[in-house]
Amino acid sequence: MQRRFAQLDVFTDQPYLGNGLAVVVDGDGLSTDEMQRFANWTNLSETTFLVPPTDPAADYRVRIFTPAAELPFAGHPTLGSAHAWLAHGGTPRQEGVIVQQCGVGLVPVRRDGAGLAFAAPSLLRGGPVDDATLREAVAALGIGRDDVVDAAWADNGPGWLGLLLRSADAVLALRPGAMHMSIGVAGMHSPGSPFAYEVRAFYSEAGVTFEDFLRTKIFKPLGMHDTDFHVHEGKRERFAACYAVTPKGGMELQDDPAKSPYLAPPSLVSGGGGLVSTASDYLRFCRMMIHGGSLDGVQLLSPKTVELMTQNHLPGGHDLPALS
Repeated sequence: MQRRFAQLDVFTDQPYLGNGLAVVVDGDGLSTDEMQRFANWTNLSETTFLVPPTDPAADYRVRIFTPAAELPFAGHPTLGSAHAWLAHGGTPRQEGVIVQQCGVGLVPVRRDGAGLAFAAPSLLRGGPVDDATLREAVAALGIGRDDVVDAAWADNGPGWLGLLLRSADAVLALRPGAMHMSIGVAGMHSPGSPFAYEVRAFYSEAGVTFEDFLRTKIFKPLGMHDTDFHVHEGKRERFAACYAVTPKGGMELQDDPAKSPYLAPPSLVSGGGGLVSTASDYLRFCRMMIHGGSLDGVQLLSPKTVELMTQNHLPGGHDLPALS
């Protein structure tokens, strides 16, 4: 059967600047396993499924899945699911208020003009953090116990542990390792800053960081041994200078290997760029793409994925400069 589906951009009024969410509007009849498989396939932080409520006070019931597990509650899936329900003809029982049923119970969502806001549900777990958990958290973040001003559970579904550090700079300087918990970290900006707090969140359901995933799932299988987000100490003698061509056809030094920012790990790794590599490593990646996602017996991508990646999806076949 066909099911109505929406992909949304939450927390923004501009495309591609918010939190992505997949919503299966007609989720009734799907098993938990089928929902989980679909959420894993979308590969978004959350995918939701709207089903009939079991509580007579609710307008609908939502089930929320990450690619790896089901959550009892989460923020942007709540707002996005309410928006999708309304956009597909849902009519709330109470004027101006949508009542969502989920794993933590009933969550009222207020409709104010074009905007939506929800009343945060009661915490499933709050209060102080035990010493053993705090030691594990600071070790995963690569900091000391003295760097933490305060710690508390802030679990309303995803299982967050909240830490307050001494400053916003301390938050930005974090270089976490592998972790087996969800940690939210905050620190105050200096007086006069346009922002009050710097907030970062670290969530790793599988106990690995983004860097670990790339190393184990892409770099190692492809034999890309010199690719990372920084140049390790034992490889710096091979780190070459990078030059750029000037408008007059000359050359100017763009990145000095003795002073390069790639000599130290970045404070925040990016899924859209920031890797440093060698020509031979990059050639292996290109050969994998040319061979339909496979290299030396390792099938990293499907041929269909490679086909989609190598197509121009911009309107009218234009390039980025033409659209900027």
